[in-house]
Amino acid sequence: MPEPTQILATLTQIANAGIVLAALWHLVAAVAAVQLLRAWRPSRRWAAVSLLAPLASVSAMAFAYASYFNAVVAATLVLGLLVVALRLGDPPVQPGPTWSRLAGIGMFAFGWFYPHFLESKPWLSYAIVAPMGLLPCPTLAALIGASLWASGFGSKAWSLTLSAAGLFYALFGAIRLGVRLDLILGIGSSLLGMGALSSRQLGWSLAATTLGGVRRPSA
Repeated sequence: MPEPTQILATLTQIANAGIVLAALWHLVAAVAAVQLLRAWRPSRRWAAVSLLAPLASVSAMAFAYASYFNAVVAATLVLGLLVVALRLGDPPVQPGPTWSRLAGIGMFAFGWFYPHFLESKPWLSYAIVAPMGLLPCPTLAALIGASLWASGFGSKAWSLTLSAAGLFYALFGAIRLGVRLDLILGIGSSLLGMGALSSRQLGWSLAATTLGGVRRPSA
């Protein structure tokens, strides 16, 4: 495992060298958010698979800059979540209860504006080129935010896997690297995991989603 200073230097390099790619991910996310506000409701399978694209981007950037630990972890997470996503079925994505929608919006905003690693940039630039889609923590924050908003797509497997990954990176960032800001990721990860495990919610309300009057089981 490289020293914290080396890890931080590599993350800073990726964040600053990949600002064009980060801007493209912000544009894609903005278009998707606008469509959701206009009542667009993709299928759970399609939405979950699409969310894996920025995580795959994180893996590719990590490989390109020889950050092999992050590259392998992100790639493994993509493959594991892809297996889950392909089983989610065709019911449309539905917003969760009020608490999860608000928590989801907050976590997504945290990933969108993630205020770390950009060097000598005006603070307004974080609205456009913060390293979402480049680095693990802001990307996981955005994915966890989207999942909270959508009640984990009705899947405990999806929610718990993403929650575990978020908690790992939050603790690693805060304790090993000294990026205390990553504790916010830990809070969002915990909320996603607790929502999935809540017996009262029965694995989120979407576990009982029906389509055409037929009950479909959660993944």
